[in-house]
Amino acid sequence: MENKENPKVEIVLMSGKRIRLELYPDVAPITVANFLKLVDNNFYNGTIFHRVIANFMIQTGGYFAREATMYEKDADEIKGEFSSNGVKNDIKHVPGVISMARTYIKDSASSQFFICVADCPHLDGEYAAFGKTIDDESLQNAIDISNVRTGTLSRGFEDFPFTPIIVKTIKRIK
Repeated sequence: MENKENPKVEIVLMSGKRIRLELYPDVAPITVANFLKLVDNNFYNGTIFHRVIANFMIQTGGYFAREATMYEKDADEIKGEFSSNGVKNDIKHVPGVISMARTYIKDSASSQFFICVADCPHLDGEYAAFGKTIDDESLQNAIDISNVRTGTLSRGFEDFPFTPIIVKTIKRIK
């Protein structure tokens, strides 16, 4: 999977920390194309990590906060590229893997994604994994996010960080 030609992106947080990822269009072409379209349109700028679970994953890409209120960002839904939805995708959900979030509907992924911070074999074949962190610092930054203090917001958001973790930008890198 790792290849010099694979697209790479960098998530820059407001804190200055960075998470660099390599994407695998040969495994999940629809997912990667959708993700890069959103990146190129600055869709993710200002979104927040709204679901953070230690020893599991960190999730962003669908909400931003303004004046202590959560706002949802909408994007088009895409086909879920994973085996239980009839698409070959052998990427295992191990630490550093990026995957699309979805509802119980298999073709409901749109913009939200998560990064695994532990082995999550129960997700294999059920979610569209489409890339992985490219260095130890990136993985450690994701793990650090997963370990922040969380709670429940009044709107029913569980595992929400008490201190907001905001995506400043996501951009393509060489």
